[in-house]
Amino acid sequence: MKKLICITLLFCSAALSAQETQPTNQANFELGNGLTFNLNDGDYQFYISGFIQPSVSFEKIEDSDVDYQFNARRTYFMLGGNAVKEKVSFLIQTDFSLSDPLLDAWIAYHPFSWISVTAGQKQNFVNNREMLYREDRLQFTDRSLSSQLFSRTGREFGLFVETNFEFGEKLAIAPKASLTSGDGRNSFGSDSRDADFGGVKIGGRLDVYPLGYFTKGNDLYTADLAHEESLKLVLGAAASQNNGASHANGEGHGDFIFYNASGDIALPDYSKFYTDLLMKYKGASMLLEYTNASVSGIEEVYLDDSASTILAPTQISEFLILGDSFTGQLGYVTKSGLGFDFRYENVKPEFNSNASSLVSEFNNYTFGFTKYFEGNNLKLQAAVSTTDVVQGNNITTGELLFQIVF
Repeated sequence: MKKLICITLLFCSAALSAQETQPTNQANFELGNGLTFNLNDGDYQFYISGFIQPSVSFEKIEDSDVDYQFNARRTYFMLGGNAVKEKVSFLIQTDFSLSDPLLDAWIAYHPFSWISVTAGQKQNFVNNREMLYREDRLQFTDRSLSSQLFSRTGREFGLFVETNFEFGEKLAIAPKASLTSGDGRNSFGSDSRDADFGGVKIGGRLDVYPLGYFTKGNDLYTADLAHEESLKLVLGAAASQNNGASHANGEGHGDFIFYNASGDIALPDYSKFYTDLLMKYKGASMLLEYTNASVSGIEEVYLDDSASTILAPTQISEFLILGDSFTGQLGYVTKSGLGFDFRYENVKPEFNSNASSLVSEFNNYTFGFTKYFEGNNLKLQAAVSTTDVVQGNNITTGELLFQIVF
């Protein structure tokens, strides 16, 4: 009997030991993080997530009737994952509120903690700071008019390199560089036979953190949801040159074509420059942004391949978004989750003399209110905005938006 008991105990011990050595798999759902799968003791991670933003809005153009809209502003669906040992991650992100829903599709390699190399289509970091944040993490119900004017979605197809370096306990810098198609997202057009126009787009950004990084996760938002205990700020600058642009803000192609005297395609070079400052302290936040867009390579350019109609000096502003903008945002979030925000924008065209310019001078004032129920994952936002157009009808808009991130 004793021998039988010993054999049984040894068998059970061996079975338990074998069971413990087998890789474990786990599945979990959490609001904001979606449905996550951890496989082989976390060596492989996979998640399914997304968010929806049903909203009601109105627009009132001076001397016109009010226009109301009821829709889902954004309906995002995301698939992503990480291979920890292989140091690889990927993301596929779509917005089914758009006619062409694919936003992000990339794979990244992280050889060291201070560098990442990404290939595919993603949100480019060479735009203004507000354009760096995902659409569910905005301080207001929508991006600023300046962001919408100088960018479309901010997504581009290409190669992206991101680094970060720390010096001592406080100072940190984050240089980044990108090489993209210069035609925005879906750069091959409606199908693979729709060839790109022009050359590539080269860009870079440098962010400086003189007082150290923001609290983990608090760098994903403009608002100070983490209530930073000490003053934190990031000073950034970004620049890019799109060699051969054929879209108003460089996130598309084929909208216009220019020619040289020989009848060959001759597209202009489109450059953008940004500077921005973001500060956070105990629930208060401030964002300042400056944008400039300019063009070069338009000497002796013609509107037709027969070289009979030359492009007038200021006429380029009818094809490209050119000019300057300044944006300032102030906000405060209480510890109970009430957010109060204000935004001011000023946009000026490069050529005031051209009444047909794509850019009109205006000032915009936006007041926003947000109630955060479960952080940024469950919130209710409202915003009212008025746009004073220097040469045109003033516009008043408002929106009430509910968001759930799953």
